[in-house]
Amino acid sequence: MKVLKILLVFALTTPLISKAQKLKSFESSIEKTLGPITKKIPYTSVTSYLGYASSGTEDEIKDGKKFYYLYVWIPLVAPEIGVRMVSPANSFKSKKAIIGSTYSENKNSKEFFDTYITLEKSNITSKDKLSETAKATWTTLAYNDDSSELPKQPNGSAYNSLLRYTSTTDHPTKALTRGLYRIGFTTYKTGEVNGTFLAQLGAPLKLPGVIVARSIEELMSE
Repeated sequence: MKVLKILLVFALTTPLISKAQKLKSFESSIEKTLGPITKKIPYTSVTSYLGYASSGTEDEIKDGKKFYYLYVWIPLVAPEIGVRMVSPANSFKSKKAIIGSTYSENKNSKEFFDTYITLEKSNITSKDKLSETAKATWTTLAYNDDSSELPKQPNGSAYNSLLRYTSTTDHPTKALTRGLYRIGFTTYKTGEVNGTFLAQLGAPLKLPGVIVARSIEELMSE
């Protein structure tokens, strides 16, 4: 009888396990070849942020879309920065993630959105100047809408986003230097942004002192 019960439990839970989404390691654009196999090398440094976005809490309306921002302080020069975002976030496990102030009370929400992300750099290079962010100028370095590298959303659509940006010396505003950055996110189509999300920022070298926050005030308090 005990064996039958165990088999029944296994049969009932196996479909649930098979449907669980797995978030693979965050890989850089750097490739390594071993014999006939070429693989991308995972980022050495990954900072995770769990958040919740809802209608009416957007930071800006740009090009007709409601944009939300995660502000990022990068303390060192980096050769490459990767950003990825999945929604909803409650299907994924993330160790040592920064927990947004509204995430905990909404972590069981089934809402999700078609993510569209940007990586932007400001002209602020000193933490002492963070209070002057309103005067900052922003340069968009990269953007992404859909990525086949990430798990699909609950509706079966590959609408999660991933970008990789390699530093360039062609123009100072496009080099990955020390300073203030932000991750912008919205939806591809004009509409509301509702749901939990997991955002990750990766780099191919250790970046001690990286800070990710939902606002400049939170960033300054870290």
